[in-house]
Amino acid sequence: MPTIPVVVKHQGKKYDVELDTTSTGETFKYQLYSLTGVEPSRQKILVKGGQLKDDTDLGKLGVKPGHSFMMMGTPAGTDGTVQAPKEKMRFLEDMTEAEQAQQEGATPAGLQNLGNTCYMNSTLQTLRAIPELQEELRSYTASATSQAGPSGVDLGQFGLGGLGASMDLTASLRDLYKQMSETQDGFPPLMFLNALRTTFPQFAQRAKDGHGYAQQDAEEAWSQIVSQLRQKLQSRGDGSTTGPPSQPTQRAASFIDRYMAGQFESSMECDEPEAKEKGEEPVHSHDTFFKLDCHISKETNHLRDGVVDALSEKMEKNSPALGRNAMYTKTSRIARLPKYLPVHFVRFHWRRDINKKTKILRKVTFPQEFDVVEFCTDDLKMLLIPVRDKMRDVRKEIEDVERAKKRQKRMQKEQADALATGTASKDAADESTLSRKGTESAKKEGTNKDGDTEMTDIEYKTDAQIEAERAASILAAKKQLLTLIDPKLQEDVGGNQTGLYELRGVITHQGASADSGHYTSYVKKEGAKDPSTGRRKEEDGRWWWFNDDKVSEVEAEKIETLSGGGK
Repeated sequence: MPTIPVVVKHQGKKYDVELDTTSTGETFKYQLYSLTGVEPSRQKILVKGGQLKDDTDLGKLGVKPGHSFMMMGTPAGTDGTVQAPKEKMRFLEDMTEAEQAQQEGATPAGLQNLGNTCYMNSTLQTLRAIPELQEELRSYTASATSQAGPSGVDLGQFGLGGLGASMDLTASLRDLYKQMSETQDGFPPLMFLNALRTTFPQFAQRAKDGHGYAQQDAEEAWSQIVSQLRQKLQSRGDGSTTGPPSQPTQRAASFIDRYMAGQFESSMECDEPEAKEKGEEPVHSHDTFFKLDCHISKETNHLRDGVVDALSEKMEKNSPALGRNAMYTKTSRIARLPKYLPVHFVRFHWRRDINKKTKILRKVTFPQEFDVVEFCTDDLKMLLIPVRDKMRDVRKEIEDVERAKKRQKRMQKEQADALATGTASKDAADESTLSRKGTESAKKEGTNKDGDTEMTDIEYKTDAQIEAERAASILAAKKQLLTLIDPKLQEDVGGNQTGLYELRGVITHQGASADSGHYTSYVKKEGAKDPSTGRRKEEDGRWWWFNDDKVSEVEAEKIETLSGGGK
């Protein structure tokens, strides 16, 4: 009898099948594939003694007519058929330039040098690294008078620069960043440059030789642009951002005040004891700052040294008690920290002896993470220190877990290699020895007073269990960290809650002269964004180097070389 009628049960259904006793298990599986849609590689057919294998001779199974087989398995597709992709596959060459610029791994757009505008290009690339600023600019609406050109037409929407474009610096920045997000090529920032020079004529200064425009200071460009954004980016409380508010009290809602402005508590006191003896009291004040200065002297070797010097300034002024000029010391402490903290290395200064602006070339190192807690007021320190210390504990625990994972992978690889070569690594041997000792110890502990060995069950944790426990421990530590944040810090939208700052961008000047040289900037790469969750993936530690329209990747070690010396 070459064929036998049998029944195959699968997911509550019964299938009548003719079993060919002269064929193999593989043929039988393909018969079932045509009925159930379950691929042969995903089928499990139970027979006496185990599962049906592809090379099994069906004639040797001893199956009788009407025999029932149980089959398990599900098709690869949801309905058991091969389905076309839900989204049509698109190749890179089929995408528009704007779509290509949005893809993972795309190179960000550079900015063309329009004649000694490297100072502006470097500043704009670094400002662009602030995601909240990008979001705020997208919702900005300029007034009609500032946005339109002489003809009344908004030229910014067409990406047109030069004379006649928008005079609103903030709108020009918004349009520029949008245009940069839609290309990977060097973009000419004509419209923004025109708005910058119109708003701040100092940047329209001509070169001394009469050819082109003069080189400018990137720090001055940064400060002027930020001051203009502070005036324009005013939140109305409904999520929108418009031009300058009609009420001065709304200044506190400025984006710059929230995310990029700090507060000093300062005290100015005369250095001469005679003034104090005559009743002159220190003068206390609260000052807003938009950057920390790092003063550079012969003793300055590290960023911290320069900040300490800048927070204790000497100045000469009139003393009411003495009736003449005297030296005063102004001491400042930080009372409020913004989320983003620019630090200015004061390398350019005016030398009175030669009546010329010069550059300090001294090497001053800076860290990848800057702890500013020591520069804060005592009240702010009390709020920051518990959070900062717990943050470091959580980081250390995460780093320990990552190291353990890497060590485990290394040992597993060594053991696999040892099995393949017939040799054992030292780590594997040590682990095996420890394992044997643990077993012997367990056996000894399991011996009762009569000398009989008690069979005790010893439960060993799997790698998955250990990893789950570590993840739970880290999650608990993170939750505890959140409870340590004082309500005052939680309510401060745009404020820093730890006192720690990660280095994200650097603007550097190449050259020994203050009136020449070349500016470039470095911005740390962000992790790719997951389209389904919107979260950023882990960063690779590399940086983008923006040299006008030339953009390239560099290793983190490159940033450590940017410590001065004119390079």
